[in-house]
Amino acid sequence: MTNDAASEPARLTAIVDEFADFEPRERLEALVEFADQMAPLPAELAEKRDAEAHRVHECQTPVFLWVEVRDGRVMIFADVAPEAPTVKGFLALLIDALSGASPAEVAAVHDDLLQRLGLVDVLGMMRMRGLHAVLYYIRKQAAAAPAEH
Repeated sequence: MTNDAASEPARLTAIVDEFADFEPRERLEALVEFADQMAPLPAELAEKRDAEAHRVHECQTPVFLWVEVRDGRVMIFADVAPEAPTVKGFLALLIDALSGASPAEVAAVHDDLLQRLGLVDVLGMMRMRGLHAVLYYIRKQAAAAPAEH
């Protein structure tokens, strides 16, 4: 948790609460459902992805992230290989929960998010490291992003 007085976005809290009611298998199914809902990467960003820009190198799965702040609100765009539905699902969950939040709310996302979602027990250690890296990347980029109008 950061020293910021902001709290996590309400949408993220609702998702965490929903996952708390799931059995482990249902958590994985929910991630796949999120993955299926992930919007495709805007065409103007696809060229940058192909040049390896914005890749989260700590994640074994190729993950490309763009985090911007527009009118004081975080916007997240991403591309993840369809062969990695749990990673794609986690990223889609973060996009759903954090897009539109303030940078302070994104910075306030607790480091234990994966534990609170109940994913530690159902995903391997390598995936956990990669997912932690994705969350860290989003938080860091949201804090550093210049506000665009």
